[in-house]
Amino acid sequence: MSLVFRIAYSVLRNTEYAIRLLLIIVPLAFLGLFYFYPLASILRVSFAPEERLELAPLVKLFTQPYLWGVLSFTFWQAALSTLLTLIVGLPGAYLVARYNFRGKGLLRALASVPFVMPTLVVAAAFNALIGPRGWINLGVMRVFGLETPPLGLSNTLAAILLAHVFYNTTIVIRLVGDFWANLDLRLVSVARTLGASPTRAFWHVTLPLLMPALLAAALLVFIFDFTSFGVILVLGGPKFATLEVEIYRQMISFFNLPAAAGLAVIQLLCTLVFTVIYSRLSARVTLPLNLRPRQLTQKPLRSARARLAAIVIIGGLLILLTAPLIALAARSFVQLEPHQGERLALNVSRFTLDFYRELFVNRRGSAFYAPPITALGNSLGVAALTTLFALALGLPTALVLARSPKSAALLDPLIMLPIGTSAVTLGFGFLVAFARPPFDWRASPFLLPLAHTLIAFPFVVRSLLPALRGIRPQLRRAAAMLGANPARVFWEIDLPLIGRAVIVGGAFAFAISLGEFGATALVARPEFPTVPVAIYNFLGLPGALNYGQALALSTILMIVSAASILAIESVRVGEIGEF
Repeated sequence: MSLVFRIAYSVLRNTEYAIRLLLIIVPLAFLGLFYFYPLASILRVSFAPEERLELAPLVKLFTQPYLWGVLSFTFWQAALSTLLTLIVGLPGAYLVARYNFRGKGLLRALASVPFVMPTLVVAAAFNALIGPRGWINLGVMRVFGLETPPLGLSNTLAAILLAHVFYNTTIVIRLVGDFWANLDLRLVSVARTLGASPTRAFWHVTLPLLMPALLAAALLVFIFDFTSFGVILVLGGPKFATLEVEIYRQMISFFNLPAAAGLAVIQLLCTLVFTVIYSRLSARVTLPLNLRPRQLTQKPLRSARARLAAIVIIGGLLILLTAPLIALAARSFVQLEPHQGERLALNVSRFTLDFYRELFVNRRGSAFYAPPITALGNSLGVAALTTLFALALGLPTALVLARSPKSAALLDPLIMLPIGTSAVTLGFGFLVAFARPPFDWRASPFLLPLAHTLIAFPFVVRSLLPALRGIRPQLRRAAAMLGANPARVFWEIDLPLIGRAVIVGGAFAFAISLGEFGATALVARPEFPTVPVAIYNFLGLPGALNYGQALALSTILMIVSAASILAIESVRVGEIGEF
């Protein structure tokens, strides 16, 4: 009988190895075709157009002063944005890590909403709040009888930094706060017993333990700020350009493929280094450090001092995270009329639904023109396909990473590459790679969902990994010993236990696809616009009606994205996570 069990176990083990090998091949093939091949196509078309290597365009690019200006500004704004995000986010991380209070779950959910907000919606929201026609300027003009907007934050570095802090604060709260919440307080107590002051105990005990999570959060925020596109393009205006924006301008405005490719290579090398470092830091965050349940590390807000600090922190976060979105929604229902020439004032504003009604109108009267609301249907359809593709790809990949540490060491940095790669670069690569044989897919309706899948895929994997790693191996072994094959073990053991994590990953993929703009601006066909593309087009057109339609579409997209993140929060699995 013992021999029979050993033979059965050996057969099952060999079958499992074969399945694991197949599961490794699938994500590698996907990344090879839809990530590395487009990037290689960019290099080939730009530096070897006649099948002969020509580095003169790249050398010429490095001799131009504007490149170094763009590169230095990209690093500078990303570093400054990261520093400000840490300053704003760490008090909130400490609050959610060490205290239990009423409404904590709602605060975490609201803090997560900006992360899935499309960048164009965020830009439109800040324009509605602090722009020339924003609520703050209009209010000050009315109170003091001013003729011109007093607050000039449009097309400034301050507006960019503020939007980046709004966008990424939740990363610090989640990644640092969730790790901090499980650190053993007894270590601090021992240090205090040995005579250390609270400050010294923090610097010599808590901070070293917290450093991997802190550095991982800072680097992730830096990567997102380094590759920021929509925020820079709309809030920065023509005066500011990061590598991401300059790639887009060289490609669309000047059709300068060598310059765009050279910039893309520089950005790719930078983000590759950042991504590898982040993967290693992220792995250190998951190392066992005598973590304890939150029930033992958190306490209620009892003292007046703690309650006052909590009120200040929560109030500041709510103002930062909700004021722009509220301003956006309110502004989409208000029509501002000219008064005394071109001046706009609140006393001549009126409530209106005209901007929303106009979304359903074909004002051109053309059979070839679709009303703007069709962009929402396009976005929902693309997001649904993206969710299906990302889950079909992410689930087997997460299984491999969870069960095979050796495979994880190889695959994990590769899977993270799309996160750190410019969406504009990816769209540029799709445009070049899939416009000629053997992959002439430029007219395919699946090209845009596949581009979105490439971007959403790492988020799905990261959402599934904690749940898969939390499944005890004994459950799988017991099922296998009772005769279940690997497929049945997955369906009857793994899938029921990770069902909520699958919903979280799918909701992330759906929300990311809804708001993706960088790659979409290049890949989407003109007759098949998505909501972010339609918003950008409206923002670039003159007239109050076009601006109002951009705000109306932004509000609709904001509501759908917020619903997605609230759904994620309601079914989220695990206490420590990256997103």
